[in-house]
Amino acid sequence: MVRCRPCGYVMDADKLGDVCPACGLPRKVFEPYREKVSKNRLLILNLDLHPIAIHFSQTFVGAIPLLFLFTALFPDFYFDELNIVNKVMIIALPLTMIVALISGMIDGYTRFKTFNTPMLIKKLVLSGIITLLSIVASVLVISDGITSSNKIIIILLIIGCLACAVKLGLMGKNLLNVILPGKIFFFWDAKAKELKQRKSSKAQ
Repeated sequence: MVRCRPCGYVMDADKLGDVCPACGLPRKVFEPYREKVSKNRLLILNLDLHPIAIHFSQTFVGAIPLLFLFTALFPDFYFDELNIVNKVMIIALPLTMIVALISGMIDGYTRFKTFNTPMLIKKLVLSGIITLLSIVASVLVISDGITSSNKIIIILLIIGCLACAVKLGLMGKNLLNVILPGKIFFFWDAKAKELKQRKSSKAQ
């Protein structure tokens, strides 16, 4: 592994060309780089579970108010069909948020070895607020559909989700390359250690 000193981009040495893929500076600015975290943690983080999961909820949170706006501006353009699409997204939003929340907890614990950091606590609180607001909106749609009496409430709930999602995105971008060095023990590590101790005691 090598790292670009000016921009911090990390890549395999055999894939390095004449310039840094990120900043374009010549390859002479690269230096040898060694990961400071265990392979288990890197394996989990390299699955990109949270970045993938969060894109579904972000897409829904952004698309729902836009569809409301579009149908208000163009009520004669496939209104019923777009209304159904919006209903499906509102109903699915809590599910996507729960997946994003669980994957975020896995990602956060893998990076920081704890949930008890100021930024992670803020992210969990904001994620919880989005999940709660989306559940309320989903229940309204399931029980009554989107009607003239509840549309404003649903829109306000989704706008609340969107505001929290924007805040989460701004916080999350600062955590992309933050990983505490060292290793953490997962349950399979404990099992492996136990088996190793058994084998060594039998050998003696």
